[in-house]
Amino acid sequence: MIPGVAESLPAPELMPDRVYTLPELRYPLRLNVGAELLDSNAEGGRAGRPAVLAGPRTLTYGELAKRVNQLCHGLRSMGLDRGDRVLLRLPNVPEFIVAWLACQKLGIVSVGTMPMLRARELAYIAADAGTRAAIVWGALREELERAQAQAPVLKRLVVAGEARPSDTTLAGLMTGESERFTAVDTERDELAMIAYTSGSTGVPKGCVHVHRDILASADSYARHVLAPSEEDRFGGHPTLAFTFGTGGLLVFPFRFGASTVLSGPFAPEAMLETFASQRVTLAFCAPTSYRLMLGVPDLTRRFDLGSLRLGVSAAEPLPAATWEAWRKTTGVELLDGIGSTEMFHIFVSSLPGRVRPGATGLPVTGYDCRVVDEAGREVAPGQPGLIAIKGPTGCKYWRKPDRQAEYVRFGGWNVTGDVYVRDADGYLVYQCRSDDMIVSGGYKIPGPEIEHVLDEHPAVAESAVVAAPDATRGFIVKAFVVLAAGRAPSAELVAELQEHVKRELAPYKYPRAVEFVERLPRTETGKIQRFVLRQADVIPWDPAKRA
Repeated sequence: MIPGVAESLPAPELMPDRVYTLPELRYPLRLNVGAELLDSNAEGGRAGRPAVLAGPRTLTYGELAKRVNQLCHGLRSMGLDRGDRVLLRLPNVPEFIVAWLACQKLGIVSVGTMPMLRARELAYIAADAGTRAAIVWGALREELERAQAQAPVLKRLVVAGEARPSDTTLAGLMTGESERFTAVDTERDELAMIAYTSGSTGVPKGCVHVHRDILASADSYARHVLAPSEEDRFGGHPTLAFTFGTGGLLVFPFRFGASTVLSGPFAPEAMLETFASQRVTLAFCAPTSYRLMLGVPDLTRRFDLGSLRLGVSAAEPLPAATWEAWRKTTGVELLDGIGSTEMFHIFVSSLPGRVRPGATGLPVTGYDCRVVDEAGREVAPGQPGLIAIKGPTGCKYWRKPDRQAEYVRFGGWNVTGDVYVRDADGYLVYQCRSDDMIVSGGYKIPGPEIEHVLDEHPAVAESAVVAAPDATRGFIVKAFVVLAAGRAPSAELVAELQEHVKRELAPYKYPRAVEFVERLPRTETGKIQRFVLRQADVIPWDPAKRA
């Protein structure tokens, strides 16, 4: 184990044998996920097969291995090696995959960040994870350079894509180095990646995953639900920095010698065109994206989706109506699933041919799931409760043992905060979140984080943020704002507050609805009653009282 990490990364406890019933979930002590995903293909008879397709660019497994190995030498020449943390800030481009795999082969801990994050968010992650260097896409460098002033630990930037003459570049690190590199002899429970998520308190938490975790997700969910082969092409829009995308567009295809199809930012017609032209067989999208694609005129006449055999839906609940409409229009089943950054990927899923629209599905092979009350007692079928999970992956927080204890409860069960009902046949049906997390368009958005930023604006006395129903996104962010003395509501002020949030946080977090109120409803102890705000039973702003 890497020195200095042991106190923040307790050794995972093996669950009962009935959870570990699969031989492929038993891994040797020495294990390197980079070697398993890349070298086993490049050196195992698939060197000439396509690994990455990105528009006109295609990288075979052999070509990908050459680039990864060259970068391993280049990163080591910078003084980076086993146990160091490196921040990745790139869109869905082949360079992200090259950088991620090079980190794994070197034993470097990758810290992925979503492209829309702003400087304050990046600075927190860099400081918390202790990232000494970052690999950044040229068009995304500005916010990261601003973050460096707040996170002095982040000293070196390696630039991919468009660069300046003075930059250390990804291409430069890969020039003239040997095309061979033997993966570091890492342990199966050694740190491989830290994926940050924002909790309901608004403080991002680093979810730790080891080499074994990452492979276990492929060998449980992907193998037993998707049944992939080397002929499959995985596609979709989740960012590779989000574990939904890390699994669906990198780990899963490479585990089975298949191909991944990378595309730009999501747009309904562009996504359908990618599915058709690249002959995608397995699609990974949020429910909102499937709904938006269904709205494209003449969908099936304009786009040949004959290669598509399954669609995976996650990041928010999949409505039965969306499932029915997609199946009727395309003839393809959507498989709903629930996962979490803490668990790496999906642990409850619908199964091909056994979908029950409106239900998330059944526990993935290798996982045990229960629905429990607040004391950890299993509740009867039909009764709502917290979903609790045990399996080959599980929550380990980076340097936050107290938060880990909140998530891992009841004798080692992982409790996500999602409320479910188990029906008489064992299917799990989503009810709601138990906290103030807003799930909008596939993004999880903590309301308190937005409140903190709104309250910094001079026009705001205080604010509260909740989820408001929306036909397209499921929910949107809605802010209730009490104005400071001397300020009055206006459409211009709404736009000003929205732009203020966009400047400070990832743009998808901004409040799409703003309502000005005289005061916020509170309990006798002073806590804001957000359930009252969700019912919109509030006291509107009264100019007479502010005269």
